[in-house]
Amino acid sequence: MTISSAAVRAAELTKVYGDGDARVVALAGVDVEFARGELTAIMGPSGSGKSTLMHCVAGLDKPTGGRAWVGDVELTGLGDDDLTILRRDRIGFVFQAFNLLPTLTAWENITLPLDLAGKAVDRFFADTIIGAVGLADRLGHRPSQLSGGQQQRVACARALISKPDVVFADEPTGALDSRSSAELLAFLRRSVDELGQTVVMVTHDPTAASYADRVLFLADGRLVDELRSPSADRVLDRMKSLETATAGVGA
Repeated sequence: MTISSAAVRAAELTKVYGDGDARVVALAGVDVEFARGELTAIMGPSGSGKSTLMHCVAGLDKPTGGRAWVGDVELTGLGDDDLTILRRDRIGFVFQAFNLLPTLTAWENITLPLDLAGKAVDRFFADTIIGAVGLADRLGHRPSQLSGGQQQRVACARALISKPDVVFADEPTGALDSRSSAELLAFLRRSVDELGQTVVMVTHDPTAASYADRVLFLADGRLVDELRSPSADRVLDRMKSLETATAGVGA
């Protein structure tokens, strides 16, 4: 895979926190590519570096070393202002905490990235997304008037509205019940299959990972395994073996 065929790529990515006895290596030279039009899940034991990896390739955190690209743009060569513009225009984000503005309606939250960029709303595309997440009758409601699942679907619609190169989802089902989680994951799956979206999702949940095309496993800041066409049972087995191995190293 070349840079042009990858939505996101990283080479020799490292992230180190602290100094001396407090030094922690969160990423230890990670090489990774995320293909366009795929849903990739990132998994690993607690402290494996999965969220750090996502934050570095999404331009939310600066790596200590190595390089990262979104399409053909190298993030590690951009200043803060250019990074802000790139995140606004080419990246969508879905977080566990929803991050909706309480004074705005669902519709205003969804279209906020376009408003900030001074861009017009593509109503056909917006209606397609809103229909897919089942929010057509909730667009005038504020977040406090929506369930947790509805709020997270608003966040997903907001992430997709600007037609980004990639959507990063960090534990997107962590605050949802099982029904809302299934609805959200089904929507992310459809966004890939029907809209050609690229999604990178950090999760600890084998069921969530089973919606992905590919699962990457991290341990101690390194990519250690990969699983294609995953099932929840196969993911769970891999996670158990990783956790056992990690516990054995620390023993």
